[in-house]
Amino acid sequence: MTAVRQRLGPRRRSISLWVTLALMAAALVLVLPAAASHPEVSLPGSNFEIDTNANLKVDDAAPSIDWASVTETRKGDLASGSGDDSFGQGTKEDTPVPTVVSGSIPPQKSDLLTFGVYLETVGTDRFLNLFWHRVQEPNGTTNMDFEFNQSSTISANGKTPVRTAGDLLIQYDLSQGGTNPQLFVSEWVTSGAGSQCEASNTTPCWGTKQNLTAAGEATGSINTSAIPAAESDGLGNISARTFGEAQLDFNALTGGTEGCTSFGSAYLKSRSSDSFTSAVKDFIAPATLSLNNCATVIIRKETDPEEDPNSTVFGYTKSFTTDPTSVNTFTLMDDGSKSYTKTVVLGTGYTVDEDVIPAGWNLTGIDCSASSGVTAVTNVGDGTVTFDLDSPDDILDCTYTNQARGTIIVEKITDDGFGSFDFTSGTLTPSPFTLTTTAAGAAGKDSETFDDLAPGPYDVDETVPAGWNLVSSACVSDQGDSETPASIGLDAGETVTCTFHDTRETGAILITKTRKHAADGPGDHPHQGVDFVITGGELPAAGMTITTNAEGKACLDGLVLSSFVGDYTATETVPAGYSADDGPATVTVDTEATCGDDPYVGETADFRNTPLTDITASVDSQVDGGTASTITCVDSGSNTVASGVTDTHGDGSATATDLEPGTYTCTIVIDP
Repeated sequence: MTAVRQRLGPRRRSISLWVTLALMAAALVLVLPAAASHPEVSLPGSNFEIDTNANLKVDDAAPSIDWASVTETRKGDLASGSGDDSFGQGTKEDTPVPTVVSGSIPPQKSDLLTFGVYLETVGTDRFLNLFWHRVQEPNGTTNMDFEFNQSSTISANGKTPVRTAGDLLIQYDLSQGGTNPQLFVSEWVTSGAGSQCEASNTTPCWGTKQNLTAAGEATGSINTSAIPAAESDGLGNISARTFGEAQLDFNALTGGTEGCTSFGSAYLKSRSSDSFTSAVKDFIAPATLSLNNCATVIIRKETDPEEDPNSTVFGYTKSFTTDPTSVNTFTLMDDGSKSYTKTVVLGTGYTVDEDVIPAGWNLTGIDCSASSGVTAVTNVGDGTVTFDLDSPDDILDCTYTNQARGTIIVEKITDDGFGSFDFTSGTLTPSPFTLTTTAAGAAGKDSETFDDLAPGPYDVDETVPAGWNLVSSACVSDQGDSETPASIGLDAGETVTCTFHDTRETGAILITKTRKHAADGPGDHPHQGVDFVITGGELPAAGMTITTNAEGKACLDGLVLSSFVGDYTATETVPAGYSADDGPATVTVDTEATCGDDPYVGETADFRNTPLTDITASVDSQVDGGTASTITCVDSGSNTVASGVTDTHGDGSATATDLEPGTYTCTIVIDP
């Protein structure tokens, strides 16, 4: 029975040691004083009352418990008689698929009524408590067997599960008149030599049985007196010797921390003889159980924001041992989980480490509040959970939350022109940084991307260079939120784009046009209707023409500053009859202004015109050909402006045109 000995732990290293321990344990049972105030045979460390005179009520103060104070797994048999089922056709313990028949168990042949199973946990110790209840005490030796099965698959008989290697048969043997049952265990063996078997010569079979009572790993009792219905926890009146209970060291039975064993069901059966090869009689169909000596670890994954579809893979490494063995690495995506349900071997100093975090993500939280019976130490910085599992009831249930890092894009658009622009930030790196546009509009924009940013507040500001105006600045996220550059609230996984629009400053040229006009009095007077052509900058090659108003003024604005495009030229279209006092004017536009400013602060250019006069000096000889004359007209500087001589008739003239105001002298010499 090597397998069972290994399951039962280090107490069974050899037959001689096992026997020695059995004797010591038996002696220990005899000499240890009972902790309870009434006789009990419970195993040391248990609070469950296995009464010397078996019963179901709690006889002692807390923490003592008994069947009446716990919620056990309980299963009743079919009613006695023709409707009751049993094993027949010579079915024995080793029969792989017992044969089920109906109505073949008379009451005197250990007809069963009920059985119960309760697993008690005290610290790291666990105790498997069992009871059976039968119709009446039979004549002769009787035996009760509790079969614990791992598989949930029902066998061909439609009642009992398919047996699996490692299933257990707990044998409760009680001779006629006896009050101290002996408890044995056998393990279902599916391969190997027949020498492993208790009764058969070939496998599969129940392996050699081991005496749990002698090893101090089990205890039991039977009721030697009747139990009234008021004290039977719903079982009704119980006659003497028809109720028995037992307690087994479950940790030893399942190998403690050496591996995992899980039993999904149990059922009770009876034999009318203590011979292992005798026929099996009545049985109570299996009851579903959840008996296990290993704990549970569940690791869950959440992301902020939720992914849809889930695509990012996070990697983990575990340090705990499972049975069956599992690889120590696993991966999860959002809303995923990794469950090691009842497969984690008990132990201390276990860890789970989220050690593969994709770019663009931060681990922001590890929440183990859903755990049960486990104190977990979390370290978000290291991505680790450290914990101990000291009870099969322990459940480590931790949720790792990862937050997607965000992105901020700062882009620069010049609505006209292009240039370089400096930006600063107290939260973004690098700062300052420069964006340079290459053309007007989105086609010539420049941008800087700051990614892998933790969610939180950020800011960015433009240092607007001389000659430029910031037209607008706004931040819009891909999640539909609007932000301001001075206060950007970056959410997990969000991309915020901040766009700055600049335009070049423009100025204006105001032309003032005056003239001399004698009819209006002395001095200069506004000259209306005079055209001026402004050229240069980004104006059309032909320039822009403006015309003076009644006040002698003409203005043109929207002129890009000369620092960007150079100077401008203002050229007058001089009206007929006037001379221009001033030639074309070169104007440097370096002040932002419009024609409508009040007061006007832009550039100016003044033009003044002088009206011109024509003079004519003439002679007319009264006698045809009688005289001959010369005419000479000079200005104040003695410069000749007109001259002439008479013709043969003695007539002639001299004319000077486009004369500016001044003193002119005409000398006429008449020669008779």
